Amino acid sequence: MARRNPWLGLYMDAWTLGVESSAVVGLRALKIAAGGAAGEAEAQRMISEKLDAGLALGAKAMTGGLGMTAPSAAARTLSHYRRRVRANHRRLIKG
Repeated sequence: MARRNPWLGLYMDAWTLGVESSAVVGLRALKIAAGGAAGEAEAQRMISEKLDAGLALGAKAMTGGLGMTAPSAAARTLSHYRRRVRANHRRLIKG
């Protein structure tokens, strides 16, 4: 079914990314709420990561790195953010 309608698979990927992102938001909120130097560093890191991720995605879009169809652009966009979200999740769980 996904071969005929690629949006079905993308829907599940987007939903999964949303759940993973929510977990990272919660972990970051706990760290920031704890305060101190670690909380301040996390807040600054969060902002700089969001800017970096957005700029990197824009560069990919302008150079054709997201593909030529809407489903491929959506899939590569999700993949772009998923890597960053998962890296943050691993980092925050450890520390």
